[in-house]
This record gives sequence, C-alpha cells and structure tokens, in this order.
Amino acid sequence: MPGTRESEVEIRTGDARLEGALALPAEACGVVLFAHGSGSSRHSPRNAFVARALHDAGVGTLLFDLLTAAEDRVYETRFDIGLLARRLADATAWLRRRPDAGGLPVGYFGASTGAGAALLAAAVEDSPVRAVVSRGGRPDLAGAHALACVAAPTLLIVGGDDAQVITLNRQAYAHLQCTKALEIVPGATHLFEEAGTLEQVAALAAAWFRRWLGSAEELRTPG
Repeated sequence: MPGTRESEVEIRTGDARLEGALALPAEACGVVLFAHGSGSSRHSPRNAFVARALHDAGVGTLLFDLLTAAEDRVYETRFDIGLLARRLADATAWLRRRPDAGGLPVGYFGASTGAGAALLAAAVEDSPVRAVVSRGGRPDLAGAHALACVAAPTLLIVGGDDAQVITLNRQAYAHLQCTKALEIVPGATHLFEEAGTLEQVAALAAAWFRRWLGSAEELRTPG
C-alpha cells in the first residue's frame, strides 16, 4: 500500500535476538503480529501474502522469527507452545514501547502451531490483544483452559479438504467463550495452495481485523 513504512527490526527476548519486519500503513488502525508455524519463518510466502492484504486494508504487521536459527534446528523447540507464546508476548511488549506503534490496537495472526501460541498468549489476564485469526491452525495446542480464557474475538479459518484440522478446530471452537467464528474455505488443503483459496483467507482476515481492531466495543471478560 502506498505510504506504508517498512523497517527491519530486532526484538530482544531473554538471551535471544529475533529478526523481524515491521510495516505500518499511514493512519493504521492497528498492528497484527504473525506467529508462523513450525519450520517456517518471517519469510513465509503465505504469511507475506496475507500481510500485504492487511496493509491494503490499513492494518500494520509485524512478521518476525519466533525462534533463532539455532533453536529452530531443534525439533522439540519448534513445538514448545509455551516458549512460542512467551516470545509472542515479549514481542507485543516490545511493540507497545515503540513511539510509532505503541498506541495502536494489537492483533495476532497464527498459522499451524503458531495459532496455538497466539491463543495461549492471548489468554493471559490483561492481554492487550483485541483480535485473533488462525489460518490452518492448531488452536487445540493452547489447551482447553487457555481457550476458555481468551477474551479477544477469534476467527478460525480452515481448508475444506483439511479434514483432521477441521476436527481439531471444531473441538477448540467449542472451548472458546469469546466472540468467535469458524470459516471453512471450500476446496482448500492445509497450506491453501489451491487457486483463490489464500485470497479468501486474506479477505476474511482483513475484514476481521478491520472490524475488531478499530472497534470501541468492550470485550468480554472471562469468568
């Protein structure tokens, strides 16, 4: 989108330094942090595609690596949902300290295992997150208790031909007590590689974030 400011950033979390890319359209209504799936990175072409659609809708993005290169070589670390959620929370705190983005509402976009991390991070009491979108995600990995504590409006998007993940998303959806929606994209497999399917994901995500990041509606407080 014309007028979008893009910059390479480094996020410090504990002893780790995570590389990322921050993009802020002019008069952005919010910023969405991307939590990629295992074995992926901030360079994921699918997440980059969705990010560009968000820029066109006036939504900023932060794509960053949840793990360092050395950590990503350890299979178990890729699936350490607690660690990934803490990294996402640390990146959120870092973003909120920035003068150019700190005052903007925050959303999470999670793919595959990253969806579990996004929802686990969003479940923390007093989380600043105002909206969550999952693409072909594993929200079940957040756990039933955490899912019930998520207050941010949550959209789960699953491919119509991704049968096992549909089942897991329906189970997670039942545990969510927030404003929620489950969208199944016909003819799409897990990575949404079929013609036109990723475009549908991007449109659904952009509409969800535009609705909730710019909304003054009070979110439900979990009991």
